[in-house]
Amino acid sequence: MKQADLHAGVGIVQQTFRVFSACLFALVLSSNSAVASAPKKAPPPMNIADTVVKLPLAKGVSMDDAVMSMKARANELNMKLVAELPLSKQIVAMGETSRRIEIFQFCDPLTAKKMVEYDLHFAAYLPCRITLVEDAKGQAWLVMMNLDLFLGDPNLTPSLKTSAIEVRDTLNAIIKAGANGEI
Repeated sequence: MKQADLHAGVGIVQQTFRVFSACLFALVLSSNSAVASAPKKAPPPMNIADTVVKLPLAKGVSMDDAVMSMKARANELNMKLVAELPLSKQIVAMGETSRRIEIFQFCDPLTAKKMVEYDLHFAAYLPCRITLVEDAKGQAWLVMMNLDLFLGDPNLTPSLKTSAIEVRDTLNAIIKAGANGEI
């Protein structure tokens, strides 16, 4: 075989390989985009009431008493009140009427740090909130996320689970103190 024929054969093989590689690359890209654009399975239906703890204020407990009681219990249990959001006041300032809605954000900073380091998704649930809400009948409620939903994570380390249980128990004590006016 002549040297020129050999070079021509190598050139054809290289060209064929390039075309084959380009086709394979295009196929991989199209299959990845098909997977990425495939519709995701819809999550199962959820009843939002199943995701919260909701307590009515006891008879004779004013909304202001409930707020003072929550703040006092949080302080007693070393749970930081990191923010208060008087949502109904903001609504009124915007020209609308509103029943009372106030959001109280509590946090155990060291546990929050551990949870976010464990899984960044926990950041969406920080800080923990208890909301004071007055319903259409004038009944005041305290509402917070049911933290038991997170305690079932099978990947939580025993240490993280213990910390999460402590936060849950502390928040439960705060919301109960508020609902019962325990100053």
